[in-house]
Amino acid sequence: MAVGLSPGQAALLVWLAWGLSWLAAAPWSDKSARRMLGRRENLYRVIHVVGILLLFGIIGPDHGLWQAGAGWPWVGVALTALGFLFCWWARLHLGRLWSPNVARKAVHRVIDSGPYGIVRHPIYSGIILAGFATAFTRGTAAAALGAALLALSWYLKARLEEQFLRAELGPAYDAYAARTPMLMPFM
Repeated sequence: MAVGLSPGQAALLVWLAWGLSWLAAAPWSDKSARRMLGRRENLYRVIHVVGILLLFGIIGPDHGLWQAGAGWPWVGVALTALGFLFCWWARLHLGRLWSPNVARKAVHRVIDSGPYGIVRHPIYSGIILAGFATAFTRGTAAAALGAALLALSWYLKARLEEQFLRAELGPAYDAYAARTPMLMPFM
């Protein structure tokens, strides 16, 4: 008798598929004209790594906080996938302006349509959704803390990116920020 995947294993596979596809698409980006230097980015990166390690129970106590009833962990897996689909929509919409770093491209401009009309940082929002959905699926204290740390890391990166883009794009970015929520729609 074949044993199927658990919801936790399925969530991990969704993360791996997204991560590998994201890395494979990395060359599909224009060269940066200007980049924020790394030191300011180190804090969010460290928090991000610790968050991932906790989310998947690699470090920290993995005590159960809750046990969702039948089927509910699969809702978490579906929401994880939905978060990554939102990320991909944003990345495809951004096109060659995407960068893994806080940077400006030579032809950089404010993108305020598609997912960028919903939130200013839809890629980060999608990853945050995937993190909390995975924590729900896993139901552990470590996973919940990991998701919270992931959210904090993306918030910190978004803040750095906003400072940089305000300096680079000026009033156009200020106007966009005034009408579009940062990470969560309707807030």
